[in-house]
Amino acid sequence: MKRIWTRWLPAAAVPAAVAVAVLAGGASAVPPPSPSTPEQVLALVAAHTARQFSGTVEEKADLGLPSIPSQALGPATNSASLGSAATILELLTTSHTARVYADGPTKLRVQVMDQLAERDAVRNGNDAWTYDSKTNTATRVSVPAGGSTAEGSVPSTASPSVPAVTPDQLAQRFLTAAGTSTDISLGPTTTVAGHTAYTLVLTPKTPGTLVASVQIAVESQTGLPLSVDVYAKGQSDPALHTAFQNLDLHAPDASVFAFTPPAGATVKQEPLPAPKAGSGATPKASASPKPSQTGSSQASAAKSWDSVVVIPADKVPAGLTDSALVKQLASPVADGKLLSTSLVNVLVTNDGRVVAGAVPAATLMAAAK
Repeated sequence: MKRIWTRWLPAAAVPAAVAVAVLAGGASAVPPPSPSTPEQVLALVAAHTARQFSGTVEEKADLGLPSIPSQALGPATNSASLGSAATILELLTTSHTARVYADGPTKLRVQVMDQLAERDAVRNGNDAWTYDSKTNTATRVSVPAGGSTAEGSVPSTASPSVPAVTPDQLAQRFLTAAGTSTDISLGPTTTVAGHTAYTLVLTPKTPGTLVASVQIAVESQTGLPLSVDVYAKGQSDPALHTAFQNLDLHAPDASVFAFTPPAGATVKQEPLPAPKAGSGATPKASASPKPSQTGSSQASAAKSWDSVVVIPADKVPAGLTDSALVKQLASPVADGKLLSTSLVNVLVTNDGRVVAGAVPAATLMAAAK
């Protein structure tokens, strides 16, 4: 998969990226010099060489919301009718530990370890499986020949019941979205899971966002993102944290990717999900755009840190407004129900739309008008 954030790299950095990749591959015993510019670390990430690894990832959120145990979510949360909305809300309130394995783009596995339960997403060649031990349900998806997952990434499962957000996946999202509204700098060299890592610091230039900064730790030899910390304004601890707790940069045993549904499990066969080009989520510019934001620049503003996404009522997952999470966490407001956190606000309007963004609640209210 082409790394979109290579647009940040000047032409002179491309040969440097190739040189770093060669050194990381063992062609030379001399370690590469420490980077002196963020462009050099971006080049290292773009030349990402970690295709085989295994490790344990911890994900936790500190958004000012109470932690709600999965038992309190009710059976509706696990149903397909809620789609990914329930998974997103679960990520906002519950910590997760996952074991991840990768051996190239077609052998990948994630095991999310819940309390007294386990959820799995596995890809082995053209076969992809998800499994939830709570419901003892396995779902199989056949991947067409030639279909691939981003190298070095764990599978993006077709099932929303596996809320795995690894450092690599999260880093890709932030780096892909970073544009002219973002200042990128170098932080101090650090150690994550026993590996030396360089730190990229993404700081929004846009004042109307709740995000203060994003820090990405990049493994010094391979370019694999090892941790991502998202800081909210006025909050000293990360609002969202995901990081490898341990990491082995060798190929996992092949047996890890062999999946057989447990005896008595309900097995479903589903088609490969269609691309989400027309997902129905409409990004909108900030409710207070600058006078110069017209025409094509308006579309650019929709990708900035203070952008707001509006999902039409007919595209909102059925049952979302009646879910246990929304009922317990959202507060009634004039326009509907507001789920307010230190990092993200979500408004479910009275007419059934969902308006969301890393912006103050007032911005959502204005965008919903």
